[in-house]
Parts: sequence; C-alpha cells; structure tokens
Amino acid sequence: MEEEKGVPQSHVQEIRHEGQKPGFGAKLKAHYKKWWWLHLIFFIASTLIIVLCLVYVAFPRISQDGVNNSKLEIESLILTNPTANSFHLEQTSLLTNHNKYHPRLDAFNASLSVGGATDKIFAYVKLPAVHATEHATTHIDQDVQITNMDAFVDYNTQLWNHDSVDLALKGRTKLHEMRFPVTTVDFHKTIRLKGFNGLPGFNVTSFEIKLIPEPDGANMIGMVYIPNPSVLTLTMGNVTFNNYVGDDVIGTTLLSDLVIKPGNNTLPMRSTVNQTLVIEKVTSTYKDGMLPVDIVCNTSIYNGQHLEYFEKALQSNRQHVVLNVGAALAALGGG
Repeated sequence: MEEEKGVPQSHVQEIRHEGQKPGFGAKLKAHYKKWWWLHLIFFIASTLIIVLCLVYVAFPRISQDGVNNSKLEIESLILTNPTANSFHLEQTSLLTNHNKYHPRLDAFNASLSVGGATDKIFAYVKLPAVHATEHATTHIDQDVQITNMDAFVDYNTQLWNHDSVDLALKGRTKLHEMRFPVTTVDFHKTIRLKGFNGLPGFNVTSFEIKLIPEPDGANMIGMVYIPNPSVLTLTMGNVTFNNYVGDDVIGTTLLSDLVIKPGNNTLPMRSTVNQTLVIEKVTSTYKDGMLPVDIVCNTSIYNGQHLEYFEKALQSNRQHVVLNVGAALAALGGG
C-alpha cells in the first residue's frame, strides 16, 4: 500500500489497532482484577447466609420432623400407692426412631390427657432424658398428683368401658445432635392404650354358701375371674360391690386388697347376702336355681381413702353373672 502524505504505512496500522474496542473476555478480566475483593465478600456472605439458614432454619425443622415421625409405645404401666388425689407411677415405654439422626433429648415435663384436649389434662409427669436410637427404652418412677379429677375419672371410665383409649402426652424439650446448635422441639405423642372393654368374660367361677356366717359376716365365699387385656397394673384397695336381682339388693361383695394385673386374674371374693331373700327368689321366680345377678361397684378404698376415680369408673361398668344357687343349696342339703 502506498504511503500517504509522507506517513509510513506501519504507523497507520498501529493507530488503527489501538482504536479497536476490547472484547468481552478482556473486559471481564479487567473487572475481576479491579473488583475481586467485592466478589469475595459477596461469596463469603452468600455462603454464610446458606449455612445459617441450614443451621437455624432447616435443622430445627428437620429435628421437629424427626420427633414427629418417632413412635412412643407404653409397654408397662403400674399404678401403686393410690390416694384420693395422687398415685405412684412406674412406666416403661419404647421410643422407636427410624430417622438417620439419633439425637439426645433432655428430660422434660409432659402433660397427660384424654385425646389431647387442654381441659382434659389430668396430670403431669417428668420424662427422663433419652438417646433416641432406633429403639430406646425409657422408665418413669415417680409420684403423680392428679390436677383435674373430672378428667382423670373420664380417663379411667374410658379404660374400663372401651377397647382402647387415646392418651395424649405433650411437652417441650431440648434436642442435641452432633455439633449443631441445641434446638427446642415439641414432643407431642398420642398413645393408644388397650382398655378393659367392659370386662367381657368376667365371671364368678365358684362359690359356696355358709349357713353360719364367718367372723366378718361373709356367708358366701368364692372366686371371681377378671380378664385384663391391657398392660396396666392397678392397685385399687378394698373394693365393694352391691349385688342385685332385678331392683332388689341381695347383698354385698368384697374384693380385698384388689390388684388387677395384665392377663387373667382369679381372685377371692367374700360376700354377705340376704339368704332369706335369695331362697325366696329361687323358690318363686327362678325355680331352676339359676339366679341372674347384677354387680355394681360401691366403693374403692385404699388406706382409708376413697378412690373416686376408680369408684366412678367401675360404677359405670355394671357386670352381670348367673349363679347356680340351686346347686350351692343342694350341696348344703337344703335343696
């Protein structure tokens, strides 16, 4: 190319090269070279926000979900030393946790109620600290104060009359997992307890009539069968029952120092009956000697104290048996 106006061609090419705009890569490189510190701060801040969200938002939610998905079952419940307003509780429970996390839970106070209603809370218990492995056993051994008698009566009434009762346990505790911050979780569990279901199978398995009453006045001695399909052991004291034939009271029965244990319970009974009235009914109305008797709880007394929660529950659970009085009288030579 020819030189123009005395300017060398090489100078013209150099001028044209310097006038070109830099490309995107060059601009990006220049930007990061100048503002690298600002991008570093942004990266650190973003990472910190993500970590904090995981630690303080996601982890508590994960922890609560893990507690919610765990299962609590009562394997044994023993009620002893009852008073009018309290009892001693020994309870063994199994906590099942299939989550991959196995945290530790602090001890905490929990309310007990029927179905979870606030106005149905009848007591508070202290649950011990537990390491929530896949299968963890917990034990309670403490005196319990009854805080709502009506609710506790309702709980016992449902136990005696239904196949099952939903016992709600609610509280809050601290959860510890590895190096994560300690978090607070709600521990709400509904435990389905097997009930007595109205005592199907209840029966007087044997009895004999005494013409001469024993020193305590008992003139009918026998054995009574009480099935218990639940995991409950109940100390109920001296329990008395009124015995009816139709609308007529024919006597009373005492189950002394009554303790109902899981399984089959065959227990001694002592009754004081109006023998004259019984013989009258057998000879007039029930000539086959088979006497239909309704049994209704009267009192439940332990160490001189009435146990209202047992009395009212049992009073709602009227039992019916048929006694072969004719055979018992025949054994005496009286029939």
